[in-house]
Amino acid sequence: MDKALTQIQKNLESIKKTSNDQEMMEFWSARDLMLMLGYVKWQKFIEVVEKAKEACKKSNQSAENHFLPAPVKSSGGRPREDYFLTRYACYLIAQNGDSRKPQIALAQTYFATQTRKQELLEQRASENKRLEARSRLKETENKIESTVYQRGIKFQVEFATFKNKHIEAMYGGISTAKLKMMRNIPSKRPLADFDSHVELKAKDFALAMTDYNIKDNNIKGRENINNEVVKNSKATRATLISRNIYPEHLKSEEDLKRIEARRKKETMTRRLKRVT
Repeated sequence: MDKALTQIQKNLESIKKTSNDQEMMEFWSARDLMLMLGYVKWQKFIEVVEKAKEACKKSNQSAENHFLPAPVKSSGGRPREDYFLTRYACYLIAQNGDSRKPQIALAQTYFATQTRKQELLEQRASENKRLEARSRLKETENKIESTVYQRGIKFQVEFATFKNKHIEAMYGGISTAKLKMMRNIPSKRPLADFDSHVELKAKDFALAMTDYNIKDNNIKGRENINNEVVKNSKATRATLISRNIYPEHLKSEEDLKRIEARRKKETMTRRLKRVT
């Protein structure tokens, strides 16, 4: 099966064309794809193309962007209709083809495999962004913890209050404890380990502004420091809301500790495979 899927990929790449403009867009001729998928008559294949176009519209995509009518060619006889297709259009044609044809069945398997690979790549990229943002937030939290301890916040309970005021200002008055309950996050776990990427970046920005202002304006005293973090967190919240992002409405995401554990397991598995 792997060899067959590899062959399908080679066949698909072999008939791929590239536009001559600056964007160098890839596309496929429907006529070429027809033969690759085991169709002989255009009249039969165009029925599949039309079904694919309908599927494209139902998925809220513009069919015109994926199925571009090609200039009609004529070799002295009947004009030859054709389409320039995107990779997505090729996928939809395969999905709507006659699965009794071995070429169609293999193409469907190939595109399903490629789609899954793309989903995993996008998931990993999203996880990478969250992991990086969480690491940066930790750095900022450590920096501001050192800053405020030098200027009036002396005890852990006072720093916990400082962080909670930051959260309440960011989330419209909702405390850290209540937010954890709303999101089904264990009470002893950091809220940020379940944050979306945009939340992590917003928190980092609000705390970084606070750290800068405390130092630049030589702010001292517990009350003044708390007021400063509230102001910056509210300003950050206002920016998010101006883009129709309400932090309290965002859902918790996969635990970053679980993602880190999964990554470590994957690394160990790869190392063991190399050894064996």
